[in-house]
Amino acid sequence: MRKISWLLAAVGGAALVSAAAVQGVAASADPGPATVLKFSTMTPVTGPYVGTANPVRGVVGGGLPCIVTAGTGSLKRDGHLMVRVRGLVLARQSSVPPALQGTNPFPDFRALVSCQSIGAGNTATITNISTGDSKANAAGDSTINAQVSLPKPCIAPIVFVTGPTGTDAWFAVTGN
Repeated sequence: MRKISWLLAAVGGAALVSAAAVQGVAASADPGPATVLKFSTMTPVTGPYVGTANPVRGVVGGGLPCIVTAGTGSLKRDGHLMVRVRGLVLARQSSVPPALQGTNPFPDFRALVSCQSIGAGNTATITNISTGDSKANAAGDSTINAQVSLPKPCIAPIVFVTGPTGTDAWFAVTGN
């Protein structure tokens, strides 16, 4: 009788632990849209990517080299894009006029999401979707919180920080 009582207590305890584990998983599930891309680094336009000679996904690099202190963000399946850059400024290099070195000359930045996708006739395409302008300060700090319409499918997304409307060049991009 003692073995049966012990066995029932053990089975009951295991059932309680299992139920608690299932409830814990359910409680920790994120009810929001799935994250497509989360990044904690960005790389600035520099070297052969400065200017028009070597565009990335059809987007040309800024005309002068940059540096970036930090770049983080995420892209959700529903198109919610959050990008935060700090210290995105012109580099201290001889190709940059001395008065502009270490500064951001633009009052606004935009973000651009680039996806590989499928176009008409089942062809591979690149779709680039830009946000509106977001304030940037002279120290190169900006937070871009925007909604974009992602193509279906959005394969291998990358995120650029570009100049404001009318400036089609990138200054930083997801990567290391």
